[in-house]
Amino acid sequence: MQAIIPLVLCAASLVPAWAAAPPPPTSLNLTVISAANNRSIFECWQLQPGFTISSTPGIAGSPIQQLGNLASAAYSVTPPESNGGLHNAPVVQYVVFISGLAHLTLPDSKDEAWVLGGINGLILATDTKDVSVKGHITTYPSDETTVAIAFVTEGGSIPEHKVLHNGGCRPEELIGD
Repeated sequence: MQAIIPLVLCAASLVPAWAAAPPPPTSLNLTVISAANNRSIFECWQLQPGFTISSTPGIAGSPIQQLGNLASAAYSVTPPESNGGLHNAPVVQYVVFISGLAHLTLPDSKDEAWVLGGINGLILATDTKDVSVKGHITTYPSDETTVAIAFVTEGGSIPEHKVLHNGGCRPEELIGD
């Protein structure tokens, strides 16, 4: 029996890495804090157009999603179990949560969105004071530091998109089809 085990492990190592890889994404879906009728809402958006194949050295051949022109970026470190309180997005901005956990709620609704830092940690906040009276609430309930990078869109531009549905995207929707 012991002689068979190395043979099995050796045969398994002959499977090419690309054979087990998932197909490349064609679209990017993300949870958006948007607004309607002067109130913040959650929506699941699909950015348009979708992924293209990069020709940029270093990532040539990889799927790439353009996010539009960006004006600035800021890196934040939020302590565990913090409360960001009720606020509007200061500007239209993508927020990439790298670590930790963000819990987003709305002041006049039971709707909520949970954003775990990491590969699916991208959201877009567009509920600025000119479109939402009260904004949204952000808390950081985990015992881990939450690190995020905010990327401000140039001129407050909102990317081309298709609204998939009201409410935040479900985990299985985040990459898209």
